[in-house]
Amino acid sequence: MAEMIELKEQEERVILVAVSTDDNDDTVNSVQELSELVSTAGAVTVGTVIQNRENIHPGTYVGKGKIEEIREMAWEREATGIVCDDELSPAQLRNLEDALQMKVMDRTMVILDIFASRARTREGKIQVELAQLRYRAARLIGLRNSLSRLGGGIGTRGPGEKKLEIDRRLIHDRISVLKAELEDVKRHREVQRKQREGSGTLTLAIVGYTNAGKSTLLNKLTQAGILAEDKLFATLDPTTRALTLPGGEKVLLTDTVGFIRKLPHHLIDAFKSTLEEAKYSDVILHVVDCSNPQMDMQMHVVYETLRQLEVQGKDIVTVFNKIDRMDADVTCRDPKADFRVKISAKTGEGLDELLETIENILRSRRIYLEKIFGYAEAGKIQKIRAKGQLLSEEYTDEGIHVKAYVPAELFEEFYR
Repeated sequence: MAEMIELKEQEERVILVAVSTDDNDDTVNSVQELSELVSTAGAVTVGTVIQNRENIHPGTYVGKGKIEEIREMAWEREATGIVCDDELSPAQLRNLEDALQMKVMDRTMVILDIFASRARTREGKIQVELAQLRYRAARLIGLRNSLSRLGGGIGTRGPGEKKLEIDRRLIHDRISVLKAELEDVKRHREVQRKQREGSGTLTLAIVGYTNAGKSTLLNKLTQAGILAEDKLFATLDPTTRALTLPGGEKVLLTDTVGFIRKLPHHLIDAFKSTLEEAKYSDVILHVVDCSNPQMDMQMHVVYETLRQLEVQGKDIVTVFNKIDRMDADVTCRDPKADFRVKISAKTGEGLDELLETIENILRSRRIYLEKIFGYAEAGKIQKIRAKGQLLSEEYTDEGIHVKAYVPAELFEEFYR
C-alpha cells in the first residue's frame, strides 16, 4: 500500500487594507470584523493599513503612497497577500495585483470562502457555487493571476474551485445549470411552505447579525443539535424545528444565515430563497448580541437587509441575547420592534418570558370560543386541536363543553 504524503497548505499571512472617506464612518470596527473573517477563513493578519481619502481610488482602491507603504510592510512582515475591506472592481483587483506582485483579495472573496467551507446541504452548496461563479465571472483575468501566486488558500475553496481555469462562456453555462437546480429546490421549499400554511401552524424566522446566538437559541428551545460556535457564520444552512409552547401548541422555528455589514450582493441574490423564510414567516425573532458595543450598527444592518428582501408587515420580537455577558448599565433599545425580551440563550435566563411573548402573539391572532358541541361534531374538536389552542373539554349529557382559542378565519365554521 502506497504511503500517504500529507502536504501542509502554506499559511496565509495577510495585510488588511481599508479606506476611510468620512471621520464619522465605521472603518476601524469594519476592519476589526474583517480580521475576524480572515481568521475564520484560516489566515493570519500581520498588519493593517487604513487610508483617509475623500473617495476610494477608482483604479487602485488606495493611493500611490499607500501602495508603497503596503509593499514595504508586506516585505518586512513576510505577508503573502492583502485583503481589502470593500469589494474591488476588476480594474482595482488587476491594478493592485500588478503594483504589489502578490495575492490580492477583498472582503467578498473572504466571505464567499467561508460560506464555501460551511455549506452542507445541496441547496447551500448550489447557492455558494452560484455566488462564487458570478463573482469570478466578472474578475476572471485578475483572479487567474492572483490565485496562481499561492496555489491555494482564501478564494480557492469550495464547489467553485475546479471552475477557475475555464473560460467565461463555460462559467455562464454552469450558472444557468445551477439556477435551474436552485429553482427545483425553491419549488420544493414552496410546497413545504404551503403545507405549513395549510396546517395553520405559526412560523417564526430567527434572524440576526452573524454570531448573535441564533443557533444557540434554536438548540436551547428545540434541542435541534445544530453547530453553534463562537464564530462568524458558524452555521450556513437553514434549519427548521418544531417547538411546543408551554400551553401545548406547536410552532415552527427556522434559523437563517447570519447577516453582516457589506454583505456581498452576490450572496443576497444567491441566498434569496433561503432568506425568504423570513419573508413568509408569521413572526420575526430578531436576535441581538447586546454585549457587543456595535449592537446598534448590527441592528441597522439586519433591518436594512430585511428591507432589501422586502420583508414587511411582520410582528418583530427583538431578543436581546447574551445578557450574562452584559454590563448592568447597558440599555437595550429597539424602537422598530413590536416586542422586546432580554435572554441568555446559553444559561436559559429569560426564555420563559420569550415563550410567553410568542404565546401572546399567537393568542392575539385568535378568538376565544366557548361552545357545547354535539357528540356527532367530535371531528371539529380534533380540528381545534390541530389549528387552534384547546383550553379545556368537558363531557356532559348535552355534549362536549369546549373552551379554546381558534384562528379568526375559522371562528364562524366552529361557531355554526
